[in-house]
Amino acid sequence: MTDPLQPLLDLPGVHDAADLARNALAEVHRHKSNRRGWPITAAEAAVRAARSSAAIDGGSTELPAEGGVTDPVLAGALRVGQALDGDALPTMITTWQRAPLQALARLHLLAAADLADDQSALGRPRTGDGVGERLGMLADLVTGGSKAPAPVLAAVVHGELLSLRPFGSADGVVARAASRLVAVASGLDPHNLGVPEVSWLRRRTAYEDGIAGFGSGDPAGVGSWLILCCGAFEAGAREATSIAESVGG
Repeated sequence: MTDPLQPLLDLPGVHDAADLARNALAEVHRHKSNRRGWPITAAEAAVRAARSSAAIDGGSTELPAEGGVTDPVLAGALRVGQALDGDALPTMITTWQRAPLQALARLHLLAAADLADDQSALGRPRTGDGVGERLGMLADLVTGGSKAPAPVLAAVVHGELLSLRPFGSADGVVARAASRLVAVASGLDPHNLGVPEVSWLRRRTAYEDGIAGFGSGDPAGVGSWLILCCGAFEAGAREATSIAESVGG
């Protein structure tokens, strides 16, 4: 069968950008602080990722010294971060690999718990507009339907979820978390050390323009989004290096 993502690899610059992302993340995993101490650096990466992801969607980045987080977007992003860190991560990865739609439902429940007026709607994609069909196609891609390089697959998952907005709330946090799941499950970032969310936040206008280009289906727009996401993985590896160096002293 023809790989549905193969044409994307022929877009200018995509293959090279994916290689740079993969090499950068491989290098940070070899950092001396990450050889045995990666659980510490991964935990810090999870918090930075959650704060940046929340900020992209208009949430706060402030972690109060006392009491719980009151901003609902940040609270949800932090819950998602906890589900992708430590002892919780293997369970989430197993679910993602076997039943990705179930994993997405879990991510939405965590991300939108303080946002949804109807709690019964948590984890339930909206109906109509071909949402179910497109989610099914996405699930097929991540369960062996494509052999595209992991940075490209992660970008497609990310872009499709942002374009589709299947839940109607917290879709951005869910989409960025799903991109992380692809990175971990594929071995691109096995210890979840990268923080691409920092780059997406810093380049928020480019991020918003990029997703619009991806959603248009125009080859140039799709290619730009893929390259942007690969570049964010590369920048996220630099952020991970700064974490490792701060830990290593």
